[in-house]
Amino acid sequence: QVQVVESGGGLVQEGGSLTLSCTTSGLTFDDYSLGWFRQAPGKEREGVSCISRGGSAISYAVAVKGRFTISRDNAKNTVYLQMNNLKHEDTAMYYCAARKRYDICSGSAFYENEVDYWGHGTQVTVST
Repeated sequence: QVQVVESGGGLVQEGGSLTLSCTTSGLTFDDYSLGWFRQAPGKEREGVSCISRGGSAISYAVAVKGRFTISRDNAKNTVYLQMNNLKHEDTAMYYCAARKRYDICSGSAFYENEVDYWGHGTQVTVST
């Protein structure tokens, strides 16, 4: 049984930082590209960042580029999202996603419909 579990969300003031983690089990981690999506209240889910299976290809949404950093540790079956200089508009439920073999995103294009596994999400709230 595949599990995708996010952690690390919380309440932070504007300008603050958080690091999200996503740990998987039940799948061969190296076979999967990984990504982060988010959904704010009343809005559609949007892509945030993704990282290829080997970690060499990384993309970010324009809104977070320069502030967020994605990384993965294949030995720990974990992907991270370091979020710095958080803004109120970053408030959302953040979801981890895994896609076998192919990248979850390329440049500014996120292939949400091609995701194989989703986590249940972790809430990030940025106060003004």
